[in-house]
Amino acid sequence: MRLRLVPQETTWDFFKRSKFTLGFSGLMVLLSVVAFFAIGLNFGIDFRGGTTIRTESVEPVDVGAYRDAIAPLELGDVSITEVFDPNFGPDQNVAMVRIQAQQGDESISVETIQAVEDALKTLDPEITFPSVESVGPKVSGELVMTAIYAVLAAIGTVLIYIWLRFEWQFSVGAVAALIHDVVLTIGVFSVLQIQFDLATIAALLTIVGYSLNDTVVVFDRVRENLRRYKKMDLREVLNLSINETLSRTMMTSVTTLIALIALFALGGDVIRGFVFAMIWGVVVGTYSSVFVASALLLRLGVKRDWSKPDGGAGTQFADVDA
Repeated sequence: MRLRLVPQETTWDFFKRSKFTLGFSGLMVLLSVVAFFAIGLNFGIDFRGGTTIRTESVEPVDVGAYRDAIAPLELGDVSITEVFDPNFGPDQNVAMVRIQAQQGDESISVETIQAVEDALKTLDPEITFPSVESVGPKVSGELVMTAIYAVLAAIGTVLIYIWLRFEWQFSVGAVAALIHDVVLTIGVFSVLQIQFDLATIAALLTIVGYSLNDTVVVFDRVRENLRRYKKMDLREVLNLSINETLSRTMMTSVTTLIALIALFALGGDVIRGFVFAMIWGVVVGTYSSVFVASALLLRLGVKRDWSKPDGGAGTQFADVDA
């Protein structure tokens, strides 16, 4: 007896409410853009510049007392947050002290860092500082632009690849799905104010690759069925193709989520933002492959008398039984 994530054969109509799903996706993208401009992202030290000091103490973290102790140093914007992790012991209390980059300085001086540590030791002589990270304002600005270029380059390369591999209609659908995934991820980070740093950019690029993989598998089967069923309506071909690859899609997504959820629960606070972005990306990436990319392909239409040979790439695992 084998476990099945979906029935062996499905005949679901994925475009029965395509106007609703496309409208919902468009609304979520719009809300994400509004959240980005209205709330903004909680940029990490990589993008803001400054210094992050991680503290660890057996005494409970008192954010107000920490701030009062540092205030006389007049360091400008200082953010103090307590870190929670199920792996921490009862006597392991961790906080992150973020200090903005000082004007005219490439990084906060060693003397300033020492002054902060001395100020916190007046509250708890046993407090320790496991890590200190500093990024200058010039470097942080370069990192912002590099991150933007990396995401745009990835999406642009996908546009060209899908265009050459299939047709321009497929390319538009795939890139729209990728933009949908990236914008929604940024929107969630903005609303929840989860720290946005270089690890999150890595997660965004991974999401682009994951979502593209799902989309290409579906599109390969669509192209194969367009040749096989030359007189079948495009909507029926798309539904048939998605149903045929659904088992593979579900098995890939669920097994990936199992690993990511384990990392989220047990991996610690350092990688939690990255893992959260990946979990969200797997969910929206799977959704967009069907309800955004394929729905747009249906509306754009495709020519049926293709002369390009079918390499069969991407379909070898489409019939894997989930």
